[in-house]
Amino acid sequence: MLNIPLSLYIHVPWCVKKCPYCDFNSHAQSGELPEKTYVERLLQDLANDLPRVAGREIQTVFIGGGTPSLFSPESYRRLFAGIREQITIAPDAEITLEANPGTIEHGQFTGYREVGINRISLGVQSFNNDHLKKLGRIHRDEEVLRAVAELKAAGLNNFNLDLMHGLPDQAQAQAMEDLRRAIELQPTHLSWYQLTLEPNTVFYSKPPKLPDDDQLADIEEAGKILLQKAGYRQYETSAYAQSNKQCRHNLNYWRFGDYLGIGAGAHGKLTDLTTGQITRLWKKKQPKAYLDVTQSLIGGEERIASVAIPFEFMLNALRLSEGFSIEHYQQATGLSFEAITPIVAQAIQRGLLQQVEQQIIPTELGAQFLNETLLLFQ
Repeated sequence: MLNIPLSLYIHVPWCVKKCPYCDFNSHAQSGELPEKTYVERLLQDLANDLPRVAGREIQTVFIGGGTPSLFSPESYRRLFAGIREQITIAPDAEITLEANPGTIEHGQFTGYREVGINRISLGVQSFNNDHLKKLGRIHRDEEVLRAVAELKAAGLNNFNLDLMHGLPDQAQAQAMEDLRRAIELQPTHLSWYQLTLEPNTVFYSKPPKLPDDDQLADIEEAGKILLQKAGYRQYETSAYAQSNKQCRHNLNYWRFGDYLGIGAGAHGKLTDLTTGQITRLWKKKQPKAYLDVTQSLIGGEERIASVAIPFEFMLNALRLSEGFSIEHYQQATGLSFEAITPIVAQAIQRGLLQQVEQQIIPTELGAQFLNETLLLFQ
C-alpha cells in the first residue's frame, strides 16, 4: 500500500479589490461577508470528500484566497473545531493563513494564533508605494511594517513575505531595494517571483510597460545573490527560505503528495492508496453557486491515466532545486522508475538533468528551460 502525505487547502474567494494582475479565483467584496454560512459550507464540503481519505491524517493546512484575513478569528475557530470533529490534524501541523497588510486590525494576529494558525503569508508585492498603486494594491509600505510588527508581537515568527519583481517601469535598483527591505523584516521565508501577464486579467488586456528580458535576467541574478548572502536558500523556482523553514505545505505539492481542496474553486488531488489511482477534483468556482445548498459542490473531477502520471509528477518535482530520489518517485507514483529511464537519460544527455547517486536533479539549464524538460515526459 502506498504511503502518501495528506494536506488540506481551504479557499476564501473574497478580497477588498481585484488586482489587475490577479488570475486567482477572487471576487471583490460586496456588502457583508457571509462568514458563518461559508464556514458551514466548507465543513459540508470536507464531509463530502472524507470517504476518499478514510483514516488518513492532515499534515499541513493552507488557507488561501482571495484574502483570508477578511474573515475573523472567530470564524476560523468555528471552522477548525468543525474540521477536527471530522478528521485528525497532526499535532505538529503547519497551518498557514494568507493575509493582506491592508486588512489587519489590531490584535487580529493574536486571535489567529489562538485558534491554531502558526504561519502567516503576507502579500506585500512591493515596498514602493508608486508600484503598489500600479499593481492595484490597497495597502502602503507603512501598513506592511505595522502588520509584521503585529504578527511578531502575536508570536507568529514563522512567516512568509510575498514579493514581485519585473513590475511596470521597475528599475533593477528598485527591485533590489524591495528585497533589502523585505530581508530587514527577517521573514523565515520569501516568495520572490516575476510579474507575468495572465489571460483574463486587466493587465493582459491592457499590458503595462514591463522590463525587457535582459533587465529581468539582471534583476533575477542580482536578487539571487542578495538572498543567498542574507541566508535564504532557493529550494523551489520562486521560493527562498532560512534553514529548515521551507513551506511544508508547498513541499507536499511539489513532492506529489495528496491534498484535499475545499472552498469555492478549490482543487484537490487524492490517491487511492490501494490501487494507486489518482483523482483530481475541483469545486464550484463562483461563490454564489458554492453557497447554494441546492447544488452539488463538485465542479468536476478527472481520473489521471497511468501513462500521464510521470508528466504530472515531473510537473511538480522538477520545480524543486533538490529534484527527487528514484525511491520517492516509485513511492509517490506506484510506478517503476525503469519505465522512464530512457527519458531521464535523454534529459541528462541534453544537460537538463543530472543524476547524483540516486537523486535526479535539474541542472541550471534545466531549471531555466523547465518547460523544455517537462515536454520530454509528455
